[in-house]
Formats: sequence, C-alpha cells, structure tokens
Amino acid sequence: MQASTTEIVPAQRESLSGVYAALFLQVVISAGTYLAGKRAMEELPPLTVVMWRFLLSASLFCLLLAFTPGPKLPPRSEWRRVFMLGLLAGPLNQVLFFHGLSHSTAAHAALLYALTPLGVYLLGLARGQERASSRAVLGILTALTGVVVLLLGRGLASARGSLLGDLLILGAVIAWVAFTTEGKPFASAHGSVRSTAWSMVAAALLLLPVAPFVLEPARTFSASPSALGSIAYLAVLTSVVAYLIWYYALTKVPASHAAIFSNLQPVMTALAAWLLLGESLHGELILGGALVLVGVRLTQSAPTAPGRQGLERA
Repeated sequence: MQASTTEIVPAQRESLSGVYAALFLQVVISAGTYLAGKRAMEELPPLTVVMWRFLLSASLFCLLLAFTPGPKLPPRSEWRRVFMLGLLAGPLNQVLFFHGLSHSTAAHAALLYALTPLGVYLLGLARGQERASSRAVLGILTALTGVVVLLLGRGLASARGSLLGDLLILGAVIAWVAFTTEGKPFASAHGSVRSTAWSMVAAALLLLPVAPFVLEPARTFSASPSALGSIAYLAVLTSVVAYLIWYYALTKVPASHAAIFSNLQPVMTALAAWLLLGESLHGELILGGALVLVGVRLTQSAPTAPGRQGLERA
C-alpha cells in the first residue's frame, strides 16, 4: 500500500517528460495571451472581448464533445462543481483579468500572475492535495525571484498599473488558483477533454445573460483583422488548446508542479519582444530567466506523494 501512494511507477515517470513538454507549449500560448488581449482591447471593450472568446471556445468544445467517446454531459452529481469551475474560469478569472489588464500593463499582470504557484501550493496544502516540501517552496520562491528580476529589468517601476487594475488582476489570480486546485480532482475523475469542455461551456452559459448588452456584433465585425485575429487567438489557442493542456497536466502531476510553469511566461514574453520587436537582450533577462528555470526544476523534483487527502482515499 505504501508503494502505491509514495512511488511513481516507471511508465508514469517516463511520461512526465511529455507532460512538461506540453506545459512548455502551454506557456508559449499563454505568453501571447497578454499581448493578444491588449491588442483586442485597443478597439473593443473588455467584456466584448471576453464574451466573444467564450462563445467561440464553447462552440468548439461542443463540437469536440460530439466526437469524443463517452458521456456528453456531466453527471447530475457534478453539475454544481462544473458551474463552480465555469464561474472561476469565466466571469471571475477572465472578466477580472481583462478589466484589470485594460488599466494596467502586460508586464505588471505577468508579475502578479507569478504569485500563482505559491497560491496553488498553499491552497493544495490546506486541502490535503499537496505534500509539504521545502524543495517545492524553495523552487517556487526562486522562480518568483527570477520573475521580479526580469520585470524590474524591463522597467516595471515605470510601468505600474493603476491600483484598480492591480486589484482586479490580483482577484483574477485568486480565481485561477482556486480553479487549478479545484480542477485537479475533477480532471482526474473525468479526463482532461470532458473536464475542460464542461468547464468552458459552463463559463459561456454563465456569461450568456449579459451577451445582449456587451456582444456588439456590428462594432466587432468592423474591427481590424488584427483585433479579430487576437480574439481568435484567445478563443482557439488560449481557451481551447492551452486549457486542454492545463487539465491534461493536472491529471499527471501535482497542481503546484504545473502551476510553476506560469513563471516562464514573462521570460517567454521578453524573448518574444527581443526576437520580434527588437528589444535589447539585457542582463536581467538572462539572470531572471536562469532563476526561473532553476525554480521550475527544483519544484519538478520535489516529492510527489499525495497529501493527507490522497492517503485517506488510498
């Protein structure tokens, strides 16, 4: 019994490289989310962007469910949890995030989101889903330090958002922490595809009552191809591909091990700015990126045995 709760079987250990490769792709997609969101909101209000994003992604998930073997609807006993996850992912996380981003900067939002792994780890400990580990804490704090070094090097002090924007983004971070922690057992029970699809469709349904007031189809369809392309990016890549990867990872590794990858997003954004926009490759990028990578590696190598909740189930 002890071996089943404290050891990872060889097949699981070998598969982790694929999981971490998928999470790296998720980081690349998520790094572009900040830029796509800012671009779309240059022409459209935040709620309009969020509404179109979730309507499009929910439609794609309905198609995906239609071709996925197994149940198309969640069990009645899970409806409450599905709508709770939808509330966290849609009306809370994304509405707060986009309104906050409209008052702040992508760099500042990235710094606040760097608190995600610590929040996920602490909430996981409280819920008995994580095992207390000094190595995990050291890894999370090292990665957070790397993000701070990187963003200070990019002039974060002069790029501060308003207090309102900061508070809204912080609220979005709290919602994302809860979504990740609550979503892990749900994804483990129902699989990544159905869990993601049900959550995203629920998010769209919860937003639907405000659609007549914020959808603004005439204004949306007259927007530039760049703005429309940004909405498509958010709907297809962020809400479908990245969320599928996220739930898939949550079925394979502890939530804190998946969440630590979010600290790579500012590094990827800085590298993209260097490659695509010609921004300078300053020393803070190298130092901050190295600290983030060390922090990610430390967290990955932390013990993965379940907390008390997992042991009770075993």
